[in-house]
Amino acid sequence: MSSIRVPPLEPSSTVLLLVDFINLLDFDGADALAPSAEAAARHAARLRRRLSPQGVRTVYANDNYGLWTSDFKDVWKRCAARPGAAGRIARLMKPRAQDLTLLKPRHSAFYATPLDILLEQLRCKRVIIAGIAADSCVFFSAMDAYLRGYSVCIPHDGVAAESDDARDQALAQMARVLKADVKPAASISAGR
Repeated sequence: MSSIRVPPLEPSSTVLLLVDFINLLDFDGADALAPSAEAAARHAARLRRRLSPQGVRTVYANDNYGLWTSDFKDVWKRCAARPGAAGRIARLMKPRAQDLTLLKPRHSAFYATPLDILLEQLRCKRVIIAGIAADSCVFFSAMDAYLRGYSVCIPHDGVAAESDDARDQALAQMARVLKADVKPAASISAGR
């Protein structure tokens, strides 16, 4: 039996984790979420462009929408073809060739996914988490990152929720309980 040689991943002590930006936005509350999701996506896209040359890898973690035979590209194509905010966000946040992608079955990007193994292979110590929704999938992903010993950073303008109050409460909770560094995306660097 021959073995396939897979080149090792280049280390990335900081990883940008983008949660659920590739989204159908077809759930109750999506209309309320859409404007802040578009704004968060713009900040996250700029952050990705700025951090990538500094050696920060980007990992997308996205719902599989119960489509167990799909892959990330299929989910992206489906969302990008949608009208309105869902399509605009998907097109803005399209993964690049060097980006890593995974599908998740539940809220946390860590639950029942290979994310923790991937971060170990990247020798990651710090996770910057942007995405939707701050009070749900971002929150659970940040909690799981913290429990696994990663330093957590959340760009407060790179996350969205159905209301500013819901977003702000989630950010305050993540800062207090998870010791997350919560600051504007423009002030986040690869080192700190």
